[in-house]
Amino acid sequence: MNFELPADLQEYISKLDGFITAEILPLQHRDDNNRFFDHRREPSRTQWDNGGLPTPEWEQLLAQARGLADAAGFYRFPIPRAYGGQEHRDMNLWMCALRLHMASHPVYGGGLSLANDLQNEHSVVGNFPDFLMLYHWGSDAQKAAYIPRRLRGDFRMTFGLTEIHHGSDATHMDTTATPVTLADGTDGFSITGNKKWQTGAHSCTHMLVFARTAHGPGNPRGITAFIVARDTPGVNIASYEYTLNMPTDHATVVFDDVRVPRSAILGPLDNGLAIAQTFTHENRIRQAASSCGAAKFCIDRSVQYARDRVVFGKPLAANQAIQWPLVELSTQVEMLRLLILRTACEMDAVSKRATTEGGSSAVPPWVAIERQLGHKISMCNYWANRLACQAADNAIQVHGGNGYSRHQPFEHIWRHFRRYRITEGSEEVQMRKVAGYLFGYKTTGLEGKEKEKEKGKKTASLDGGSKL
Repeated sequence: MNFELPADLQEYISKLDGFITAEILPLQHRDDNNRFFDHRREPSRTQWDNGGLPTPEWEQLLAQARGLADAAGFYRFPIPRAYGGQEHRDMNLWMCALRLHMASHPVYGGGLSLANDLQNEHSVVGNFPDFLMLYHWGSDAQKAAYIPRRLRGDFRMTFGLTEIHHGSDATHMDTTATPVTLADGTDGFSITGNKKWQTGAHSCTHMLVFARTAHGPGNPRGITAFIVARDTPGVNIASYEYTLNMPTDHATVVFDDVRVPRSAILGPLDNGLAIAQTFTHENRIRQAASSCGAAKFCIDRSVQYARDRVVFGKPLAANQAIQWPLVELSTQVEMLRLLILRTACEMDAVSKRATTEGGSSAVPPWVAIERQLGHKISMCNYWANRLACQAADNAIQVHGGNGYSRHQPFEHIWRHFRRYRITEGSEEVQMRKVAGYLFGYKTTGLEGKEKEKEKGKKTASLDGGSKL
């Protein structure tokens, strides 16, 4: 077994560091742009007199950084070559390694820099869940209409599954879509209901809205995804929700007889939940990598501070009460890092097999990954998000009053990463999935194959013995 990152991946990370040092960090330090990252970060980013929305200057700076990264060839890394990406065969490993590196970097790590500001899911190496849904599920007309605009930045789509009364129980959603005849005489649907936590609603051009079109509450079938233009009559933003980490771009949206053509359906009618699975596991493992990297950043900064800080005539680091919590956290980070990278490698292997072995009857790679590795991805995700919070909290304690101050990044890191214990599937949902495999309520689908292999080995052994 080789536990080193591949040489070409290490070389790519080195090139990325060079780009960030040469172009992104100078932009962050130019004029007064550091106000978005130092102790003034929250008020500089937030329109307190406009619903707590992000300030235009803040979002313009992020867009400028993405433009530089796109021109340098880094931003589109995870998407297909046809659209300017790398389409690497080991995409999950590479993306996890890149996110671990950027979140743990001593200069621009912690998820609080213009290179990788995770409060906004912003990074010079982009994440494209909406692109993946369009790419895998969109009709030819939808791809032609939306993907080029998405890459230019003038198509922005929210994701609408969670509702006011429903979160993890998405199959019980209240939003419905009823067949109607539109004003032009064509077939369409009328959407009525609500969605909550519609991230990016303040600047979106479209919303991906999941609505029940058949069957009853609790049935995963009968839910359809619709691409709804933001300016469609009946789409109303009821509020933006203030959160632990501001600014907010998380809207509650009400749909009142919103009429859309049949061509607004993304993917299959009545089977829209399958679309959400397209990016779930990629997002969860990448999120785990970022959380693990942020935890390492907090630990490294705490170790350095403890060595430099002198109390009662000796370094703070001489105290075992300081050492031992950092030893435990550092041990957990190292074990988690290895689990994340191994799981990412296994995801790439499953994806390759699903793509090459099954022909036209093959299940989509993300379905195979869910069946075989969903529990391992959940392990990585829930533990990494919890660990990031623990490491940030410990960093605040090690730094004392300085750690509690906003002049250090740890309070921001804690407030941001705390949300990941809820989003992308709460840690209770993740643990429930792990328990399902652990106690036999779910299977990977590989158990039968393993038994067949073992049976084949025994048969071969008996055959060989009879010939002697």
